[in-house]
Amino acid sequence: MKIALIGYGKMGHMIEEIARDRGHEIVSIIDVNNINDFDSPEFASADVAIEFTNPTAAYDNYKRAFAHNVKVVSGSTGWMQDHKADVERLCNEEVERMCTEGGQTLFWASNFSIGVAIFSAVNRYLAKIMNKFPQYDVQMEEVHHVHKLDAPSGTAITLAEEIIDNLDRKDKWVKGFQHAADGTESGSNDVAADELPIASIRRDEVPGIHSISYDSDADKITITHDAHSRKGFALGAVLAAEYTQNHHGLLTTSDLFQF
Repeated sequence: MKIALIGYGKMGHMIEEIARDRGHEIVSIIDVNNINDFDSPEFASADVAIEFTNPTAAYDNYKRAFAHNVKVVSGSTGWMQDHKADVERLCNEEVERMCTEGGQTLFWASNFSIGVAIFSAVNRYLAKIMNKFPQYDVQMEEVHHVHKLDAPSGTAITLAEEIIDNLDRKDKWVKGFQHAADGTESGSNDVAADELPIASIRRDEVPGIHSISYDSDADKITITHDAHSRKGFALGAVLAAEYTQNHHGLLTTSDLFQF
């Protein structure tokens, strides 16, 4: 498979290594210094572009790739609130036919880790159980490296939305306690009863920790996913690209990992 890389930081380098090890060809690498290469024949020849950049660049990168009918796999977070509807429109020109004809293709996930996919399935199942036990209140905490720009993390938002879908007593998630990269602190987990607080901590070079706690007067139940490195994310992104090569429309990890 021919792969283009959009973003060539730590994740880009790791994805390149894994993709080559799996027998794929890297035909184009685009970073901040060569944006014009989106219009190159090398980029247009790609079967799939894997995009890991930042919240301000991601949406425009999708549009540049779509202009050349290149499918995109993206792990960039923080753009969904402003542009989700636009991307869905681009990928769903004919909703009734599920984008099989004429539409663009985007595989987006807040986290490509296989472990996070399993954790997500456990999260949904636990929320369904806890819906029957109102004495337990739920909170979430996510910890990431100091270079991460968005808070809460995209993974935390996805997990929170899964809880809300399965827990009748929670209507929305809100930002809870915040510990910024510069050490400043703000916010609180003391929120309304129908709100799910997400605490965000930026510390050192932590790849990513997500913890969900159900607390009652009697006891506390906590589930945690603790990434040891970014390698799991990078492998998952390449697996997603392999899947995307032969699929169409707006895709996500629930399509790739069906638990």
